[in-house]
Amino acid sequence: MTLQQLEYVLAVDQHKNFTRAAEHCYVTQATLSAMVKKLEEELGVVFFDRKASPVVTTEEGRILVEEARQIVLRSKVMLENARGINGLMQGELHIGIIPTIASALLPLVLPEVLSTYPALKLHVREMNTEQIVKELKSGRLDAGILATPLSKSELEAHVLYYETLLVYGRQAGDKSYVLPEELAEGDVWMLEEGHCLREQFINICALRKHQQSPGRLHFEASSFETLLGMVDTFGGLTLIPELYYRLLEPLKKERVAYFEKPFPVREVSLVYYRPFAKARMLSAVAETISAHVHPLLMSSAYRKSDLHIASI
Repeated sequence: MTLQQLEYVLAVDQHKNFTRAAEHCYVTQATLSAMVKKLEEELGVVFFDRKASPVVTTEEGRILVEEARQIVLRSKVMLENARGINGLMQGELHIGIIPTIASALLPLVLPEVLSTYPALKLHVREMNTEQIVKELKSGRLDAGILATPLSKSELEAHVLYYETLLVYGRQAGDKSYVLPEELAEGDVWMLEEGHCLREQFINICALRKHQQSPGRLHFEASSFETLLGMVDTFGGLTLIPELYYRLLEPLKKERVAYFEKPFPVREVSLVYYRPFAKARMLSAVAETISAHVHPLLMSSAYRKSDLHIASI
């Protein structure tokens, strides 16, 4: 039995398909199938029902898959500890990030992270919060970058920064500061169900769960670009985070209003699931992101008592 065989078993269990598992492991299907078969013969247990489509992990196989997951995890911990002893910061990190953070944060911090740690390889995917939590628990992700706090008590969070939330849709002559309750009865545009920022918008401004868009059109967007386009066309207001505001052209920035104190902010964190194998790398990446982003944010100039962390 080898670690490589265990990793092949985990790949098949994840992808439910020998071909995709082989592609994931960068080997031929014949090699992966032969190695899994050899392990099954050695242990006297059939891991997978190959006749099913997709492939099904057998009842006996599920028990041993969890054992395999722990063994592979412990091997990664050992490797990470050895690198720490030798002062090395190298290896791979698989990170999931929610779209409403990714569009503004990744171009800002990825060059800094990659230049600071030239031996580090990053695999980054946009995913929603529910998917990230699922992938963290399965071990397919090392960390997630998302809005917190979460209700998942088994997850650990390293707060990266607090990002001020702003209102887009201000007209010429409108005041530059608003109160949350002023949006409660107005025409608003929101992201579709499943986005944390939608829930934060609803909670900050005491909006109705299904508050209507302006006029006879009911629309829910999946991106800030679409939201702003709808506001520009039909009027109304929407909520945007500060880092995205930094990307706007000057004319659009003139349409942004600010909340009165306490200033609503969203807490953005690097989240991971214990036990985890890459604590040192995760901590280093988190510190690099925080150090790079923190000076750019308005919230950095506020006192903690002036901030209201938006709930999800």
